[in-house]
Amino acid sequence: MTGHAAATDRATADRPLRILVVDDDDLMRAGLRAVLSSDDSIAVVGEAADGYEAVEVARSTTPEVVLMDVRMPRRDGIAATRELGETVPGARVLILTTFEDDDYVFGALNAGASGFLLKRTRPEQLIEAIHMVAAGDSLLSPSVTRTVIDRMAASAPPDPAIVGRLRELTARERDVLQLVARGLSNLEIAAKLFVEESTIKTHMKRILAKLDLRDRVQAVIVAYETGLVRPGAAGPHGDSG
Repeated sequence: MTGHAAATDRATADRPLRILVVDDDDLMRAGLRAVLSSDDSIAVVGEAADGYEAVEVARSTTPEVVLMDVRMPRRDGIAATRELGETVPGARVLILTTFEDDDYVFGALNAGASGFLLKRTRPEQLIEAIHMVAAGDSLLSPSVTRTVIDRMAASAPPDPAIVGRLRELTARERDVLQLVARGLSNLEIAAKLFVEESTIKTHMKRILAKLDLRDRVQAVIVAYETGLVRPGAAGPHGDSG
């Protein structure tokens, strides 16, 4: 790492993550703000009560992570997520949902969300999730997303162009993609493959570049769509989903 890059990383690490909270429930927004304000590594830079406000506030505050409700008046979280991807591309969206919201989550991931959490998630898990998403990880808990991923994989045949690009991956890159699709973090993948975490990050950058994908969520979807990973099948080195 160059001196400039190291200095940039240190500066970023010293600066709180900028968070936008979007929910039509005043009490929920207040609760989320209270939870997040207890952590010095996070700064709530704005709130919004619907999708229209979310886009407007995001444009003016440039958050790094948006905590997005799905069911809201005027404009829902799916439409807002899609527009944020076009107008505030640096903002990563973390959907807040309930078990009953599978249809909405399915749409939100297709719209560009980086993952989702259940609204009853514990405060410490919420904070950890925000940091994961901000760092570029996806948040796809197998226990919650299995149905959603299965539906994505079954919704349409894979794009032939994606299938062709998948053949460009090295054997190790395919191993990494399979493990990412099974919900492992970079650190967990590094431990399983006996390499440094920085090596996994490099593999992920190459995978996303070769497949022309935006983030890990899209990579997971491609892995299931193309059959590289199948629900319940053993993954690299004998792990199972």
